[in-house]
Order: sequence, then structure tokens, then C-alpha cells
Amino acid sequence: MDEPMGFSASHDHTNCKAELALRVIQGRWKLLVLRELMEGIQRFSALQWALPGVSQKVLTAQLRELEADGVLRRTVYAEVPPRVEYGLTALGRELIPVLEGLHAWGQQVAASSATTPGEANTEPANS
Repeated sequence: MDEPMGFSASHDHTNCKAELALRVIQGRWKLLVLRELMEGIQRFSALQWALPGVSQKVLTAQLRELEADGVLRRTVYAEVPPRVEYGLTALGRELIPVLEGLHAWGQQVAASSATTPGEANTEPANS
């Protein structure tokens, strides 16, 4: 009989796919970059403008990591000056419902932490 697949069924702590997924989106600016790219293709300057406080060096590094992980694609147009655009790949678009789920869970955490200490918020956020 096949064993069930998934996070709770895996006892191999050295090869956790959830940890791998978190490493892909881990980074000070990666979630924010992904949020911007959910809106569509963006140029580097537009991303930098949308993320005040990020340096060119750090944004470049975060974009390269996301590209290396197959989450976004970088397209360079042979123009003068060169134009570079970033967009989500199919794998990156598959992240959208995951990120929406994380956002919803974050809202529940925020609502739960707003309750008085010692009180557990056991009601679902959507009830």
C-alpha cells in the first residue's frame, strides 16, 4: 500500500518540501516582488519604485534568486538603452493561491493577537 503524500505524512526531516518552498520565497523583498509581479510584467525601475527602501544591489540579488528558482523570468530587449522586464513563470503563477492563503492566515493571526492575553481566538476568521 502506498503511503500518503504531503506535509503531515512526511517524516523525512532532511528532505522537507515545505522547507524548500519557504526557502524559495524567503528574503526581505521576495514576497513584495512577487506581489508586484502578480499585477503583470514589470520593469526593474517600476519594481524599485514600488519597493521604497530596497537598494538596487539587493533587488537585483532577490530577482536573480527568484529567476534561478524558476519563479520569474527575466527578458532583456536588445535596445539602447537595454530594456529588462520581469514576469512570473507558470511555476510563479502557481504561487499566487499559496500567497493568498498565507495572507488570509496572517489576517487570522493578526485578529487572534488582537484578543486579550490568555484568551484564545478559536472562531474561524470567516464566520
